[in-house]
This record gives sequence, C-alpha cells and structure tokens, in this order.
Amino acid sequence: MSVQTCRQRLKCFTEKHGEIWKFIKWVLFTGIGASGIELVAHMLLLNFVFDSLKTVPITNEALNFIGIKSVGYLYAFFISTAIGYSIAFVLNRKLTFKADSNAAVSATYAIILVIFNIFACAWIGSALSNIVLAKQWNSWGDALVKVVTMTIPSVWIYPANRFIIHRVKKKPANGKPAQIE
Repeated sequence: MSVQTCRQRLKCFTEKHGEIWKFIKWVLFTGIGASGIELVAHMLLLNFVFDSLKTVPITNEALNFIGIKSVGYLYAFFISTAIGYSIAFVLNRKLTFKADSNAAVSATYAIILVIFNIFACAWIGSALSNIVLAKQWNSWGDALVKVVTMTIPSVWIYPANRFIIHRVKKKPANGKPAQIE
C-alpha cells in the first residue's frame, strides 16, 4: 500500500468518524504522551529528587485523609501532576479538539477539573499505595499505582475535556463566520 493510499484512507476515516478520531488523538497525545511524561517526572522526583523526604511524615489532617502521608510523595505527586496536566491542556486545546473558545475560561474549567482530579487521584493512589507497601513491591509498585491513578480518571476527564473545557464555537448554518455588526 502506498503512502498516498494510507493518507487517503486516514483522511476518509477522520472525516467519517470525527468523534472516534478525537478520542484516538486524546488517548495518544494525552494518554500516552502527557501521561508518560508525568509518570517519568513522578518517578524521577520520588526516587531521586525527594527520596530523602519519603520518610518525612505529613501531619496535615486533610492530606492524611486523602492518604498523602509523606512529604516526598506530596512534592513528587503535585509537581508531576502539574507538569502532566499543563502539557495535556496545550495538546488537547491545539491538537485534539482544536478549541477556539475563550482560553481563559477553558483554563479556569481545566483548573477546577485538575483540583478535583488531584484529590480523587490522591485518595485512589494512597489506598493503592497502602497495598503496595504491605506487599513490599517498592518502585515497581509505585509505578503501577501511578499508572492506575492516571488511568481511572479517564472516565470523567475525556468527557469534561471534550464537552466543557475545549469547546469549539458553533458555526452558523451557512458555514461562514458570523459578521460583527
């Protein structure tokens, strides 16, 4: 099959199945791309940069409630999450959904989603981390927990990105941009 034929088939598929193509791009760019960078950053921060802080306990009741009990994990989690979500926001806005809505409003919605997601993932991650600690799975267990806590929220993250955060302005029925009066 020639390169031209592959391009034609891809173009035909993307035109016919636009929503499926958006989901595929979201999985590839955000799921694999941004999440992969987030995972690498998390593991480097946790095991090298903040390794000495993994034994320093956190006494904040709110953080303990969601299961964050070590200063090293707290720093690694929040920094890697900020990196991952920042990359995901840009990739989703520019490549996946090609949003043209107000960027400040989109960023505000994204921040609200990130705050919710951080607490949800911290709670899920800490519950799983307790299992990893009990089983003594060490770094491999930490990586597994991070992958799981990055995957589960896809249930609510994709719809929020697609329908709330990265919207495209509706075009008039004639397909031409609206005239400013």
